[in-house]
Amino acid sequence: MDKTKVLYLNSAFSIKDTKDALPSATDVIDSIFIEGYASTNDVDRAGDVVSTQVWEKGIQNYLKNPIILAQHDHDDPVGRMVDYRVDSKGLWIKARVSAAAEIFNLVKDKVLTAFSIGFRVIDAEYNAASEIFMVKELELVEISIVSVPCNQNTIFSLAKAFSHAEEYNEFKKQFAVAGNVAKGLETNTTANSTTSKEWNMNPEEIKQMLADAAKSAAEQATKSLLAAQAEQAAQAEAEAKAQEEFDAKVKAAVAASVKTVDTGAERLLAEVTQRLEAQSQESKSALAGLEAVLKEKADELAKLQASKMSFGDNKNQAGPTYAEKEKAVLLANFTRKTIADTKFGQELVQKYGQHLPSATWELEVSLNMEQDIRRKLIVAPLFRSIDMKTNVMTIPLNPDAGLASWAQNSDFGASASAGGTTATTTGTVGVGSPHAIKEITLNAYKVATKEYLNYEEEEDSLIVLLPFIREAMVRRIARAIDRAYVQGAGSGSDPVKGLSRYAATTTTAVSAAVGTAITVANMRAMRAKLGVMGLDPADVTFVVNSSVYYDLLEDTTFQTMNQVGPQATLLTGQIGQIGNSPVLVSGELPEKPATGTAAVSSAWAADTNVGGFAIYTNNFVVGSQRGLRVDTQELVETQRRVMVASMRTGFTQLSTAYGAGVVSLRYAS
Repeated sequence: MDKTKVLYLNSAFSIKDTKDALPSATDVIDSIFIEGYASTNDVDRAGDVVSTQVWEKGIQNYLKNPIILAQHDHDDPVGRMVDYRVDSKGLWIKARVSAAAEIFNLVKDKVLTAFSIGFRVIDAEYNAASEIFMVKELELVEISIVSVPCNQNTIFSLAKAFSHAEEYNEFKKQFAVAGNVAKGLETNTTANSTTSKEWNMNPEEIKQMLADAAKSAAEQATKSLLAAQAEQAAQAEAEAKAQEEFDAKVKAAVAASVKTVDTGAERLLAEVTQRLEAQSQESKSALAGLEAVLKEKADELAKLQASKMSFGDNKNQAGPTYAEKEKAVLLANFTRKTIADTKFGQELVQKYGQHLPSATWELEVSLNMEQDIRRKLIVAPLFRSIDMKTNVMTIPLNPDAGLASWAQNSDFGASASAGGTTATTTGTVGVGSPHAIKEITLNAYKVATKEYLNYEEEEDSLIVLLPFIREAMVRRIARAIDRAYVQGAGSGSDPVKGLSRYAATTTTAVSAAVGTAITVANMRAMRAKLGVMGLDPADVTFVVNSSVYYDLLEDTTFQTMNQVGPQATLLTGQIGQIGNSPVLVSGELPEKPATGTAAVSSAWAADTNVGGFAIYTNNFVVGSQRGLRVDTQELVETQRRVMVASMRTGFTQLSTAYGAGVVSLRYAS
């Protein structure tokens, strides 16, 4: 339990009925004065007491900035304390309330008539047998005008600063003292038992008891102080006497040395040196002790500073973690409630405060889920990505128009210097080529997944299911995108045209029998058939299925990731390199079919019997219109809810000038 918890006491005040406090109707009211007891030393019904003696020290820090708040809100100052006194009843104050305060009229109309103070308990005593909790030392933090009215005889309760009774009782136990703490409590202890006589006093007797206890404590403190002073004086006198004796011995030794030869002087010097070394050791020991004490106090001050004072609701200002935000957002979507209306959201309010920016959280969760989807993609990250403003985008391309012309020196200054009409072995030079811009259309198609939950699912069970639901939706979307880029049909319900379809338009596929193992040589043959697009190994990427991967592991010339070393990349799914081109394995390419013509024809379509690709990645682009979107709908007829997560993405080929930019490895029977 935190002993620095701010407690609150209520007491009454009254509006000072003077002309200064209540001007006439024609005067401009800029403030009013209120006065009353901010705290009294009455014993409340719970047995809590704040004695008058605490205010001599307890109010000192507050006097540096005697602000008056409204409802303990540190962002709502309403006035300042202008006078105070401490008497036998408690702490009396006079305060000025500004007309600029929102509660000004409520105070002026005597609707709000109660003070409340917030303070930290520094020292207290609690006796469980008598059930009295007496605050002996505190620090006043603030004084507020509150709506909770005072009870009979300005009764207050420290316990109301705690969220429940158990928390308050636990707090009081920290200040429990053993033995007799006040007059009227008798404790007899034997070897086997302890008995207590409970109090039976009225409030006046208790007040007298507290006064006697305070007086006794003051006398004891005075005696302790005098004893300490006497001890210090005696110690100082003893040290002075010892110093005098030492000085006398030194003088005597010096005087004797005058009458002796050099040998006596040497003995005197040795004795003086020895005594000085002894005193030096004592000084070092004393300094070490002081250093330890200072370090202990410094650590204590550092801890006090680090702990910081807790004002008002004592909330954790660090803010929710991402995991808490994600649970709150997904739970709110599933239950079709606001975050603050869910049980989990209410727990976050209690833990972190009222301000929950749900719109910001929803965007953060959506972006995080989208990033998780992209981290699971294997094929899609290979290609350049374009942000699309609409779901259809036209991309202008400048096609290859052939070669420029060489001009002879003799043609300089003539029309032939720009490429004349001379016939050459390569054709007619200088014939103008009409310029045309080619257009590529990129479509962003929507990919979606949905999850159903019955109405019977309670919030507590949904909290457990949410991580599994989230992971399943992310994994399904990632697999769908990769599969479309690899073997999408490009029509109907499978709208994205994949690499296998683009490779099917060429006659350059590398063919391998189903019964034979794929080798590095087969992979290099695919790269060779890329033509000029395959010249730079950094621009080429191989994507294979798991069957080809296991075949390559049997080829001793295949460089797996542990052999690549510093040339390794961070591509998801990479398993090695062939000729400095990365090799990735994708689970979205079908496995090798069983041996036999019938097996090949039945298990594979004519343009999807592919075991891998060699891809010139610069010849393809990926389009993304928007990020991940999560929607929820009630299905009343089936008594369940559906959550739909969707993205818009597209994939297209840029040019066929030097080939398709992709060569496939196809199985043959």
